[in-house]
Amino acid sequence: MKPYYQDDRVTLYHGDCLGIEAWLNADVLVTDPPYGYAHSSGWEGPYRGTCIVGDESLEARDAVLARWEPRPALVFGSWKMPRPRSVHTLLIWDKGEAAGMGDLSIPWKPNTEEIYVIGKGWVGARDSSVLRARVVTWASKGREHPNMKPVALMEKLVVKCPPGTIADPFAGSGSTLVAARNLGRKAIGVEIEERYCEIVAKRLDQMCFDFGEPA
Repeated sequence: MKPYYQDDRVTLYHGDCLGIEAWLNADVLVTDPPYGYAHSSGWEGPYRGTCIVGDESLEARDAVLARWEPRPALVFGSWKMPRPRSVHTLLIWDKGEAAGMGDLSIPWKPNTEEIYVIGKGWVGARDSSVLRARVVTWASKGREHPNMKPVALMEKLVVKCPPGTIADPFAGSGSTLVAARNLGRKAIGVEIEERYCEIVAKRLDQMCFDFGEPA
């Protein structure tokens, strides 16, 4: 299958990851799959009222992990849905103060997400299981996906990955691929929605033009 985008480090495919096998040749999985509870953004903007493809259930996430395990993986998720069966360690992403509003009937707002550590081989110095990185806000005009992850956060994850190629079968806006490239890693991504493939391609093209993207 012809890639949607390709450079010396990153290859991106457009399509359903369950029908594309190239990502299975990678060494480490770092991905933000559909969380399975049909979240619909309430924020004003281009994604108001829209859902992520496949977010009606955990079927896509679990199908990918069934094909990937027991190799090492970092997988985002939500406490609202069951965790993957083979979680070794739980990490928490602390988004800071610029988090979503959440349920307005209670006096707390959500500012964390879960990250599931699966498999072995992780490297680097021991750090806190709470990773702090500011969320990409609509106001910053840098948010191009309803669940866009900050590159700084993805770099904190990728730097701890075992050697080899990074796979992201739910590439979204491409933050995993950008982080991998920033750190000199090769990466393979798959994204089912072409509008996001175009965003990823533009981000990576801009990196090539600028000789790197700041975190």
